[in-house]
Amino acid sequence: MLKGCFTALITPMTSDGRVDVAGLDKLVDFQIAQGVTGLLVVGTTGESPTLSWSEHNHVIERVCSLVKDRAYTIAGTGSNNTEEALRGSEHARDAGADAVLLVDPYYNGPSSLEIAREYIAPVARAFPQLEVIPYIIPGRSGTQLLPQDLGVLNAEFTNINAVKEATGDLENMAATRTACGDAFAILSGDDGLALTMMADAAIGCTGVVSVMSNIAPRAMQSMIDAHLAGNVEEAARIRKNLAPLFSMCGVTTTEDTPFGSRAVKARNPLPLKTLMNVLGMPSGPCRRPLGKMTQDGARVVLDRARETHRNDPTLFAPIADTFGVDIEARLEDSAILRNLFY
Repeated sequence: MLKGCFTALITPMTSDGRVDVAGLDKLVDFQIAQGVTGLLVVGTTGESPTLSWSEHNHVIERVCSLVKDRAYTIAGTGSNNTEEALRGSEHARDAGADAVLLVDPYYNGPSSLEIAREYIAPVARAFPQLEVIPYIIPGRSGTQLLPQDLGVLNAEFTNINAVKEATGDLENMAATRTACGDAFAILSGDDGLALTMMADAAIGCTGVVSVMSNIAPRAMQSMIDAHLAGNVEEAARIRKNLAPLFSMCGVTTTEDTPFGSRAVKARNPLPLKTLMNVLGMPSGPCRRPLGKMTQDGARVVLDRARETHRNDPTLFAPIADTFGVDIEARLEDSAILRNLFY
């Protein structure tokens, strides 16, 4: 059963929008040194929608070659086109990935039955040596593989033994446990819900595919490990210290226009990459149509980073040691936000 912390790795970019290979290497080494269970490469956090398939494949190859046997590797190969998912999964297998992550097909809106029969099953059947992990996130995909169909897939295929669960619906998660049994891994796709899902016996979550472990991998791994070991108080203590980061995966501000005010929501990975730039880590910009945060949104990122640092100054210490930056100085310098907002 998969358990632990799996970092949904960003794809760092150069200032002109190319994949920053040197920065990617540094981030992978950082994650491994901090002891994460595994890495998810080119998922949503890795900006899969705007990487070409050539770039997509290159990043997977690069990470798999760097990781080797030091951590578990999951390649994001999902698509709204099953043939693309098959080609991407074949490449991931050849690159040495341990598993592939298949996000529910977006926009064209297949039913749960179609997702199972025409998308997940063909990949699982074609690559029996790969673990196939469905990724259920209806808020982004607009469709959803249901627990009943996931249970059918789990019963039919020996390589479907886990799900990345990002519905936010605890009843749906409990239904997945009922359908798939005790040996099936439910991984949280939401940092802030991970411990809640682990503590609920009806769900029995075993880990997290984490966004904020890009910033605090050791702390996220320690939080999951503590809860798995039964040390719920220690896990809760770490969660409390990390809470400002968890609230930052999406940042919404209200902005004025000549025609009235409107909400602006910065969605993952924009706040994360903004924070990584603030902290001096390899990151660079997001690819369009993601752009920059509003000025108020960037200030929210900085304020929550400061709060996290006050909660526990050791959380960002590995960043300082690895990337040679002065965290205190960077967090106190508001001018560091320059060029990070519109």
